Amino acid sequence: MAAPAWQDSRFMKAARREPVDRVPVWLMRQAGRYLPEYRRIREKVSFLQLCRDPRLASEVMLVTIERLPVDAAILFSDLLLILEPMGLELRFGPDEGPTLRNPIREPGDLARIREWEDADSLDFVWETVRRTRAGLPAEMPLIGFAGAPFTLAAYAIEGRTSRSFENVKRFMYRYPEAWDDLLEKLVRSVARYSMAQYESGVQALQIFDSWVGCLSGDDYRHYVLPHTRRLLASLPPEAPVIHFGTGNPALIPLQAEAGGAVIGVDWRIRLSEAWSMIGEDRGIQGNLDPAVLLGPEETVRRRTREVLAETRGRPGHIFNLGHGVLPSTPVENVLALIETVRDWDPEQLP
Repeated sequence: MAAPAWQDSRFMKAARREPVDRVPVWLMRQAGRYLPEYRRIREKVSFLQLCRDPRLASEVMLVTIERLPVDAAILFSDLLLILEPMGLELRFGPDEGPTLRNPIREPGDLARIREWEDADSLDFVWETVRRTRAGLPAEMPLIGFAGAPFTLAAYAIEGRTSRSFENVKRFMYRYPEAWDDLLEKLVRSVARYSMAQYESGVQALQIFDSWVGCLSGDDYRHYVLPHTRRLLASLPPEAPVIHFGTGNPALIPLQAEAGGAVIGVDWRIRLSEAWSMIGEDRGIQGNLDPAVLLGPEETVRRRTREVLAETRGRPGHIFNLGHGVLPSTPVENVLALIETVRDWDPEQLP
C-alpha cells in the first residue's frame, strides 16, 4: 500500500530530521483574530461555540490554509477543553480570556476532579479533526495538540491567567502528594485525549507547556519532568511530538530530557544556542518573536532570515514563531514571513 502523501511532506521529514529542499513553516495561532476570514466567523458565535462546532472550527482552519501557503495545519481547538469533562467550569469572557469558576485550591478539591475517559464528552473535537483532515490537501499534515500537565494544572489551580503563579506554586510546595496525584490524572487524561486525536486523523502532535517558564530548573526537575516524561513516552511513536515550552531558556535541556521528537523554543534564546542545548538527536521549532510582525515588512524579512541563518538549513528545523500570532498583526507581514522562508537559500547571508 502506498504511503499517504503527507508522510513525505517537508514538515514530516523535518520532524524526522531528514533532509528537505527548504525549511518548512507553519505558525502557532495561524487561524486567529488578525485574519478577516476568522473575524467574520467569530462575529456569528462565541469562542467556545466555535470550538464546539466542528463545521465552523474546521472551516476556520481551512480558510486559513487557503490564505497562507504554510506547510502544516493545526487543529482549531483550545487547550482547556479537556478540563470541562474533568469537573472544571470553563468560561471565556469577551475581554478577560479563559476562566475556571471552580479552581482547585486545596487537596480536598481533587475529589471533584475526574480523570478524563469519556470520549463522547469531546466528540466535537474528533469530528473537527475528521472534517479538517478531509478538507486539507492530501500532502499537508494536520497537527493535533494538548496542554502539558503543568500548564493544565496551573490553569486548574489559578483559575485564570496569572503573572505571579502564587496559587499553583503554593499548592505545589505545600501539598506535594496532592500535586503528584493531580498531575498523574492529567498525564493519563492528556495521553488518552492525544491518542483520540491521532486515531481521528492528525499526523503529528504538539504539547504546549505555555506556563512552565515560571519555574526554576530545580523545581521543573522535581515537580514536572517525571510527569511530562511519562506523558510524552505514552504518545504514539508514529506521530512526531513537538514539545513546546516558553518563558525560560534555562529549562530547554530539561525540556529535551522530558522528551519530544522536536523541541519548540521561544525567542528568548538564539536558535543555534538552543539546539546545542537540546542535542543532535532532536529537531527544533521556532523561533521568531511574534512582535516582530508588528514592525515594517523589511524588518520582518530581515529578522526571519536571521532566524533561518541560525540553522543554515540543517535537517530538523521547522520555522515558527516563538508563540502565537498577535491579534493586531498585519496579514501582509505574515505573508511576507512565509514568503521569506519559502524563498530562503541556506547559502545567502541574512
